[in-house]
Amino acid sequence: MLDEKGRLFGKINIVDLLVIILVLGVAILVGVKLLGKGGVLPGAEGGKAKITFTVQVNNVYPEVYDSLLPYVQQEGGDQLMASGNLLSGYVVDVKAVPHDASTVSINSSLGALVLPMDDNLLDLTFTVEATVPNADTNELGTQEIRIGKSHTLKTTHFEFAGGLITDCQWNGAA
Repeated sequence: MLDEKGRLFGKINIVDLLVIILVLGVAILVGVKLLGKGGVLPGAEGGKAKITFTVQVNNVYPEVYDSLLPYVQQEGGDQLMASGNLLSGYVVDVKAVPHDASTVSINSSLGALVLPMDDNLLDLTFTVEATVPNADTNELGTQEIRIGKSHTLKTTHFEFAGGLITDCQWNGAA
């Protein structure tokens, strides 16, 4: 395999072969790092999708609902935000129904304790329209949009932690 001049198969020097393998390995490593997980360059805007989803928030005081209503009803809705940055999504509708449970039960080793709750509380259902940058991950800001997932609904004027995504419609490419 090696000839008298140290060439592999009489054509290439073994040291040159090792250098070529090393250069190819570095090139592959750099390519993988640049392309990232999704196979697109960082900052590329491939795979955008428009989605419409609903977030259920329970046990809200009527005064809070009355205060947020003008922001949701303004033209275009109230813009979403996360970590101080505005997002490409808007709360465009909210519906309120009376909360159906007037008590809460706490179980312990001593038994169940039933506490009365305010009778005037509301359950709110928010409708959100947004554009996600990647339809595969459905990330909007720092949260993934998935049916059944807990969700913090934060806009420029109000915020609710502990909401639940109850529906999501993917409207295709943006």
